[in-house]
Order: sequence, then structure tokens, then C-alpha cells
Amino acid sequence: MTLIDYGALALFAVLWIGYSWLTSGEPVLSRQSLNQAMAERRRQWIYNSLSRDLKMIDTQIMAGLQNGTAFFASTSIFAIGGCFALLGQTDRVDAVFRDLAFVEYSGRAAFEMKVVGLTALFGYSFFKFGWSYRLFNYCTILFGALPMMHDTHADRAARSAAARSAWV
Repeated sequence: MTLIDYGALALFAVLWIGYSWLTSGEPVLSRQSLNQAMAERRRQWIYNSLSRDLKMIDTQIMAGLQNGTAFFASTSIFAIGGCFALLGQTDRVDAVFRDLAFVEYSGRAAFEMKVVGLTALFGYSFFKFGWSYRLFNYCTILFGALPMMHDTHADRAARSAAARSAWV
């Protein structure tokens, strides 16, 4: 691998760790992060759903979010397949890279290591999206367990307890 490859790998690691730290949920900046803002909106959504007798709106929102997660999980699988196909055609790709004037050729082994790294990233993303899909199922169950509107209007304490049980 070349010096540029090591620099790119180091930059990738720093950005990955930095992004994980920024989105960890702890206040880093003086303003609210997107994750914190969405957590507050989800809390409001749960409390608002207790005011609706028909929960079809909530289930449609959940289905739309879950479909997006399923799409990204399946796309990750396609990307993994593409990486394996790329590994199968290393000789052809190697010949193309050798002919490019603006690319510093770093060798076949370096190319294969990069593709294996990409495969690992796409594998990681598949498992993260797969787990997210499962969490959407759990969330749907929690929404289904919320009491109906007429059951919570009279007792505000029961209403808050029901919302907290779905939120926490």
C-alpha cells in the first residue's frame, strides 16, 4: 500500500470514530443534535398517539420507516455481492489501474485488501440495518400495546405510564 492509502485509512478511522462520538447522544455542541431532536419528536409522537383512537396513522408511519430500512439492508447485500464479483475479476481491474495515468498503482494485494475492507463495511451495514429492522418490529409491538384513547382520557397518570412504557 502507498502512503496515500495509509493516509486515507487513517482519515477514515478518524471520521468513523468522530461521527460515532458526535452521534452518541451526549450533548457535544451547545445546540441540540439531530438524534436528540428526533428522540424528542418520537416522545411527542407516542404521547400524541394516545390521543388518537385509530392508530392507522402510526402504523403507516412505522411501515414506511421499516420499508426504508429493509431497502438499505437488501442494498447492502447487493453491494457485498458486487465486491465478491470484483474480487473474481481482479486481473481485469488490475490491468485497468495499470493503464490509468493519474492513479498510483499499489499492487494486486493492496487492491484485494481494499475490496475486502469494503466487503467488511457492507457486511457491517447489513447487520446494522438488519438489527434496525428487528427493532422496528419491537417498536410496532410497543405501539400496538398502547391503550385506546377512551381508556386513557379519564386517568392521566395511566396515560403517562403507558407512554413511558413505550418510550423507555
